[in-house]
Parts: sequence; structure tokens; C-alpha cells
Amino acid sequence: MERKVRVRFAPSPTGPLHIGGVRTALYNYLYSKKHKGDFILRIEDTDRTRLVPGAEKYILEAFEWLNLKFDEGVGVGGKHAPYRQSERTMYKDYALQLIDSGWAYYAFDTPQQLDALRADYQARKMTFQYDCTTRQGLRNSLSLPDDEVRRLLAAEEPYVIRFRFPADTEVVMQDMIRGEVRMKTSLLDDKVLFKSDGLPTYHLANVVDDHLMEISHVIRGEEWLPSCPLHVMLYEAFGWKDTMPQFAHLPLLLKPEGSGKLSKRDGDRLGFPVFPLQWTDPKSGEVSSGYRESGYLPQSVINMLALLGWNPGNEQEIFDLDELIEAFSIDRISKHGAKFSVEKAKWFNHHYFQQLPNPQIAQTFLQDLASRGINADLQYVEKVVEQVKERCNFANELWDNADYLFIAPKAYNEKAVSKRWKSEAGSRLSEIAEHLRQIAKDADGNDDLFARNAETFLHNHITERQYPMGEVMNCLRIALVGDTKGINLANIMALLGSEQTISRIERAVSVLG
Repeated sequence: MERKVRVRFAPSPTGPLHIGGVRTALYNYLYSKKHKGDFILRIEDTDRTRLVPGAEKYILEAFEWLNLKFDEGVGVGGKHAPYRQSERTMYKDYALQLIDSGWAYYAFDTPQQLDALRADYQARKMTFQYDCTTRQGLRNSLSLPDDEVRRLLAAEEPYVIRFRFPADTEVVMQDMIRGEVRMKTSLLDDKVLFKSDGLPTYHLANVVDDHLMEISHVIRGEEWLPSCPLHVMLYEAFGWKDTMPQFAHLPLLLKPEGSGKLSKRDGDRLGFPVFPLQWTDPKSGEVSSGYRESGYLPQSVINMLALLGWNPGNEQEIFDLDELIEAFSIDRISKHGAKFSVEKAKWFNHHYFQQLPNPQIAQTFLQDLASRGINADLQYVEKVVEQVKERCNFANELWDNADYLFIAPKAYNEKAVSKRWKSEAGSRLSEIAEHLRQIAKDADGNDDLFARNAETFLHNHITERQYPMGEVMNCLRIALVGDTKGINLANIMALLGSEQTISRIERAVSVLG
């Protein structure tokens, strides 16, 4: 019988969720949904010294925003609960089972003793490793007499439990992305499985939980590849090799320059987020930007991340979540790191921003306007949105592209005036304003009609008098906008209405001459 696909995303709540972690979760989600499987959230919080208040809540909120739903796990429940490792109490039994079978041992070395050894090795230009070549000379249950071990345990002497790598053995692993990976045990240290504080390390808890939760595929970042030989050996030591999950180690997300892992410092340096949501460090109070607060839409973040390390095999770039599920396959994930592009991230958001209904964007813009002390009519704001949204990647760019449609210019761009506003500009615009008054009167309050007739008049008037078309139109734009930016002039006049259009022209003539 074919094994059911069950994957897990297992973050540690030691700070904000990196966007690379979101991509790992996304690939797990896509793989599970493609194969009608289960997507599980497990919180790996056994390293109590590194836990950060609020980090778990942040993780849950991030996935809620991204609309990636878990089938089991923290916040959802399921038949394998609890899903926080700190609430699971079986790990010591499994560690003792390994000692009984000869795959692990007690180590009584104190941190001070190990630090002294490392310093001694370093002084001799060597690196100390607790492994098959050094363990017999150290303070553990392999080197000490049995009665001494029993005495230390009875006296509750602090200890850790270490894995016992066999000497001169080659571990062979199959990776779904990288193919066959081999590593010699002589290069590996005897990792701690169970700590002196009574909690397991990641390695033991990870393997035990993956087995008990029936995980079929472990899809995780390539930084875990060096740990994979230990995990493979643990499955063998427990007798679980037949049900060991398949492994897939994902490529790194790289800096925009392409060298090195994408970090928070890169985001700070280049002005883009590396976390899904804004994060405030509970100790320092430092605030790090988030994709949500920067104006990114969750569907654009999903689409962008999916293509950072995976390709569909064709030129398609825009995918909704259902299309990603249909197209996704592990064999199209690259072995090489994927370079993050800020401009590409904006490009994706621009696409999805354009798909939003104008009333939805207008509601968001209304809040921004209210924060600026502007009380605007919803229908008017919808008309503005329709005109300017194509120029925006984000909702928070609407104001910079539409401010002149809500407030008359108080000043005029000096560079634009110097270049465009010639000596005859004032008299020409005064002449135009006089005609616009009559056009407004004829339109009788119909702003769209006023704008259409004004546009026809302007073209004919400027052509008949043989004025330079571009020069006059640029001066008219400066009068209405305060700059040479903005949407089509006729659309500006339709939105402003006749009274505001004429008033702005007259003020510009008065101020600029």
C-alpha cells in the first residue's frame, strides 16, 4: 500500500520567521496538496535558552496572513498532539533505549572541561571534536568503569546523552534534490541527543517526532544537510529504517548580489523586508519591516517565493495557489541558491495589486486619507483609484501619485517651472481660463462633459494660435498639479471639476506670473 504523504514545517520560536522559512513551508504545503497529503505545523521549542516571547504567535499570524492552512499542528490540533516539543515527554525514554542498544552513551564532561580541551586544541592549531577518536579518553560511560557510571548516575551527577557514531563507516543518503550523498562517520562528532536540563536536542526530538507523526517527506533548508547523516543513523539505530522519510534539502535564498545567504542586514541595507510581518524585538525594541506592513499582498509573496528555487519548466510566472499546487514538483527545484530580487518582488505585487477591485483599494486609501486629515467621498476616491492604480506597486503609493487630486498645490516644482514656464505662459493660461469659464457654464455642473469639451477646446485653441502644444500643456499641468507628473489632463479636469480647475490655473498665473 502506498504511503500517505505527510509533511511538516517545524520552526523554532527564537525570533521572527525569515522569508526563507516561509518558502520552506510553502514548498511543503505545495507538495502535500499536490499529493493529497497532510501539512503539519510543529513547534520545536526544546532549546529554552533561545526562546523569544511572542515568536510563536508571530509564526501563527504570518501563516494566517499568507493563507497557508495547516491540517494538523499547533493552533489546529490533531491525532498526534501535542505539537509543541516542550509538551512532549517521551524523549528520554528513546534516548535510554539507544543507550541500552549501544547506540548512545552518558557523557559526564563538564562544560569547563570541554572548553579547556577546545582551547588546548586551538593552541595547537587543531579543532577538538567529541568523536570516535577522542571519546575513549573523555569522561563518559564508554571510558569509565561500570560501577563509576552507576555511582555518578545515583549521585545525580549532570550528564548528557551522546550518539555513538560507529568508526570507519560510510553513511549513504538519498536526497530528492541532490541525489546520493555520502559521508564518513570519522568526520562526524557524537552529537548530544539529550541535554543535562532534561530536554532533548533538535536531532533526537526531530527524528522521534517525525517517526511518531508518520512524516513521509522531510523538506527543509540545505543548512540541515550536514545533520542528515545523524538523522539517517538514528532511524537505523531505532529500527525505523523501513519507514524513514524521504529527504529534500532546499537551496538557499541568496542576497540580491548573489553571494551569501539573504539576511536581515541585507534588507536593512537595501530597504526591503526579510520577514513576512513587522517584528519588534522584545529586548531592544528594534523594529524590522514586514511584507504585510510594506504593502505587499499575500498572494504576491506566495507567487514570488514559489519561483525562488523552483521553476515550472515554461515561461509562466503568474500562478495562483491552485495553479502552483497543480504545477509543483520536487524534481524542478534547483540545487543552487536562488538570488532574491527586490524589483521582481515589486513586479509581482504590481500585478496582484492591479487585480484588486477598485472599491477594495479605495477603502484602504480612505484610511490613509483620513490619517492625513482629508475627509473624502468614497465614490470620488474610487474614481481616483481607477486612474492612478496602474502607476502603483503598493496601496501606500497611492497618495504620492494622487495627492494633487485632493489638495491644490501650495508650491510649484522649481525645476519644472524653470524648464517649462516661459514668459508667455501666464497670458496664455489666463486666456485659456476665460474660455474654460464659458465651457463650465455650458456643461452646467457635469464635470465629465466639462472635461471632454475642455480637451477639445484646448487642442483646437492651441493649434489655431500655433502655440507649442507641449509647452502649453506642460504649463497647464504645472498649474493643476504643481509638477509635470500626473494622469491624463482631461481626466484631471474631470476629477477636479470646473471650479477647482479654473481656480488652480488662476492661482498659478498669480504666483508664477
